[in-house]
Amino acid sequence: MLLEVTNLKKIYTTRFGGNQVQALANVSFSVEQGEYVAIMGESGSGKTTLLNILASLDKPTSGDVLLDGVSLLSISEKEISAFRRDNLGFVFQDFNLLDTFSVRDNIFLPLVLAGYRYDEMEARLSPVAQRLGITELLAKFPYEISGGQKQRAAIARALITNPKLILADEPTGALDSRATESLLRLFGEINGEGQTILMVTHSTKAASHAGRVLFLRDGEVFHQLYRGSVTSEEMFIRISDTLTMIAAGSRNE
Repeated sequence: MLLEVTNLKKIYTTRFGGNQVQALANVSFSVEQGEYVAIMGESGSGKTTLLNILASLDKPTSGDVLLDGVSLLSISEKEISAFRRDNLGFVFQDFNLLDTFSVRDNIFLPLVLAGYRYDEMEARLSPVAQRLGITELLAKFPYEISGGQKQRAAIARALITNPKLILADEPTGALDSRATESLLRLFGEINGEGQTILMVTHSTKAASHAGRVLFLRDGEVFHQLYRGSVTSEEMFIRISDTLTMIAAGSRNE
């Protein structure tokens, strides 16, 4: 098992008044090597908190997260950045590219921080850039390219470290429908080559391309759907029906 999440709880204490807010109540699930999992839920369901804990950017109040057998809670503050860089790839809604860096240098950034030599970085970049169709864009700057091209550059930056797990946060959120189609096709191909992907999304269309969808509600895993042999179109309908059921349940309480 690549990722094991066990009994995660997260309680925030507000700065004023000391009120406690429970963001995650009792979340448990696992992800196998090579899976493509989407996480959905209404605003306030705990998706962002969960993603931050999986990214080792936040710590749970209780529970544990194991990545390839290593507890994220056991890693010291001093080592956490290197662990994150070596094991996790990140794709964000707003791309998180530096405008003062070329596309090439943005992609190189995690390798520069890890101390790679330039020739090693170039050797890694070439197949990834070719794979993502961005070889012609490497000398450009982020402000010179489209949203879809920026997201491809961000995916290249995530892939170049050969991460065990890619965490994607609303990866289609800032893209038009054509760029969205292209990105989802790309994610499917990358997953088909063995890359494990965990995606948090509001988009039923994006989630319908995953192999499994987890639904969070009130800080817990409320339901999950497995794709099995159904098409993306059929998966879209099943996800929509589930979201309607969750929304109706919330209104009736």
